Amino acid sequence: MKKSYLDKKSTFNNYPVVEVTNNEYKVETGWENICERLNKEIAVLTTAKKIVVIETYQGVIQEELVEHLKNGVNHTLFIHAADCMLPAEEIKQLVFRDTTNDRIFGFITRLTMDAFFDAQKIKAVMDENDAVEEGIIIIYGTGASLLCKKYDLLIYADMARWEIQLRMRKHLVDNIGVKNRDTADWMLLYKQGFFVDWRVCDRLKKTLFHQWDFVLDTNKINEPKMVEGKAVLEGLELATTRPFSVVPFFDAGPWGGQWMKEVCNLDPTAANYAWCFNCVPEENSLLLKFGNELIETPSINLVFLHPVALMGDAVYSRFGDEFPIRFDFLDTMDGGQLSLQVHPLTEYIQEKFGMQYTQDESYYMMDTAEGALVYLGLKEDVNPSAMLAELEAAQSGGKPFDTEKHVQTWPVKKHDHVLIPAGTVHCSGKNSMVLEISATPYIFTFKLWDWGRLGLDGKPRPINIEHGKKVIQWDRKTQWTKENLVNRIEVLNEGDGWREERTGLHKTEFIETRRHWFTKKVSHNTNGGVEVICLVEGNEVIVESPSNAFEPFIVHYAEVFIVPAKVGAYSIRPYGTGEGQKCGTLKGFVRSSA
Repeated sequence: MKKSYLDKKSTFNNYPVVEVTNNEYKVETGWENICERLNKEIAVLTTAKKIVVIETYQGVIQEELVEHLKNGVNHTLFIHAADCMLPAEEIKQLVFRDTTNDRIFGFITRLTMDAFFDAQKIKAVMDENDAVEEGIIIIYGTGASLLCKKYDLLIYADMARWEIQLRMRKHLVDNIGVKNRDTADWMLLYKQGFFVDWRVCDRLKKTLFHQWDFVLDTNKINEPKMVEGKAVLEGLELATTRPFSVVPFFDAGPWGGQWMKEVCNLDPTAANYAWCFNCVPEENSLLLKFGNELIETPSINLVFLHPVALMGDAVYSRFGDEFPIRFDFLDTMDGGQLSLQVHPLTEYIQEKFGMQYTQDESYYMMDTAEGALVYLGLKEDVNPSAMLAELEAAQSGGKPFDTEKHVQTWPVKKHDHVLIPAGTVHCSGKNSMVLEISATPYIFTFKLWDWGRLGLDGKPRPINIEHGKKVIQWDRKTQWTKENLVNRIEVLNEGDGWREERTGLHKTEFIETRRHWFTKKVSHNTNGGVEVICLVEGNEVIVESPSNAFEPFIVHYAEVFIVPAKVGAYSIRPYGTGEGQKCGTLKGFVRSSA
């Protein structure tokens, strides 16, 4: 008989939206309607020569867009930005210092889009444009906006990073300026995207936001949508005034479990789900609703456009336009252990990878089954040289690494919270449902041992002992770990029907976490800083404004939501099927540096 993790049908919302009630905006759907709308917009331009730029983010399927736009939009001249780029071999040399030979890691690039282009080719295109006295010139592709001095219409084809990754796995898209989609190892495409392409595209995008005439959403292949740029900008600004959720995405893994299938309304026939990324604004999307239509936009756009309203002055001054808090789920229920791992120290991640801060984190136990444990910290008698030698021998095909000989294990139960500052050896064991709360640099995990298994692609998962051994904090042993990292719960305040607790994180970590247990309304205030919250107990709650500044926001069990700094005062109370229950929320926010 299948084990059930819920006592009733799940109400988890996989497609949260920010509704834009302004009814002046019309979403065009399908290529025929999109091209018809663009032709109308071009027709009313009063200049004899009309220049239309269609700027594309990396990950757009160029063949789809070119076929339909070239055949459907009136033009005299259709210019491909890619034809003005440097030769592919020169681009490979250009990006190599940032992509390196490593399969996983690189260095955050300082390149900008213009570095990919041949100055002489751009001049030739501009001269060609200048020679045209009458007609419609379309300049299309990544970096297209750099190929003219001014333009009459700008269409921006944006793309969510999670969708880009899925396309990379299917070998549907190339990196900027090269034809490499058929690369056998799709992780090399992702690496260049993460360290180079997306940084370059974002730097250009930031200069174009307020020039968007239209935004083209092709996140669903052959199901394009288009809306006015000002509509997307209005939707993003609206999101800063109220609680909202980004669109969660789920992925399988070699250790994945079964809990999320039921609780998060997922495909019951899938083998497993290992991860849920439910607050990673660099990767997640926002769904903006206009009438009955949805436009998908990368949630990082909100961070770029409104960093102060979203995150607050203090957080923005420390992190710039990077959202520093990440919430995600790790499901090992009826699954396997995560890899034994360690995260880099701040100076190491800065020196080696160009990141400004590191991945401090914690595991909050949403649920556990019998025998659940975490590996955390080292045994009191650990011998660093012996442990590293055994790790390297196991990786070279020797006998499996005896993890429990060197690493301390801790039994865990539902609602336990273990803290994992960078440099601490750790992993979650079987039969746990983890809410991972961490700083945002999320790919910088140095795997030390992966239990001898292969990834879902049939290839060995990358092991990073060379990096790991340089950052392991060998003094984090059993007693220190017990005193500093396991269930450091402190009651802070109590009132009628509620209690507030501090659950962490460690004093070296910049994220503070607060848990509220409640049967009645609890008052909150962002105090000028962004807050991320998960409903960890109870079926349903409602988030409300004491001044009716935003529409009430309903949250179901296990859902994660963001409260922008701009919101200020708000309250949370049991609601609907949650009424009469003891509910619990876990909140993360950036500690004051004062």
